[in-house]
Amino acid sequence: MASKRELQEILKDRYGINKNISDALSQPDCERMLALLEQEPSALKLVETFAEKNLSLGRNNAQYGQQRGRAERKLETLQVEYQQLEQSVQSLEQSNAALAARKQQLESQQQQLEGDILTLEFKVGDLASKNTDLTEANTQLKKDNKELKNTVDLIKLRLTRDMKELLKYEDSELRKMAIRLFRWTLG
Repeated sequence: MASKRELQEILKDRYGINKNISDALSQPDCERMLALLEQEPSALKLVETFAEKNLSLGRNNAQYGQQRGRAERKLETLQVEYQQLEQSVQSLEQSNAALAARKQQLESQQQQLEGDILTLEFKVGDLASKNTDLTEANTQLKKDNKELKNTVDLIKLRLTRDMKELLKYEDSELRKMAIRLFRWTLG
């Protein structure tokens, strides 16, 4: 008498009945199944159909298992890429916030510089106006100095002429004083 395991081997080898299916059967059930398959061609045909279908389902399961494995690996890869993209987005958002703050700072500096420029333009205008006033005053002073020099020259000339007249007199004290005065005025 054959053991259950040996009977399962026979069912698998002769009729293609998988051990997973025959495992639920007891030893007497396996013996009856063998006897039935040997005696009933319709039962044999049914079992062969089931065995073919089971084999086809097994191949499909293997194929789907491979596809599932590939899909799981792809999912893991996509999850890693997603995490990297999330980190990249976070980094870009932080950079964007920093750039926005820097932009705000630069805009503030620009406004301050524009205010400084307006102040300096006002000062330049004021200085230009004062410079014009000083130039006019300088021109007037030059003119006044020229007139003053001419007046001094006239005084010197007249003094020289008057002194010449005084020097014609004989009084020596008067002459000495006139010469001293003359030297002093000529400088």
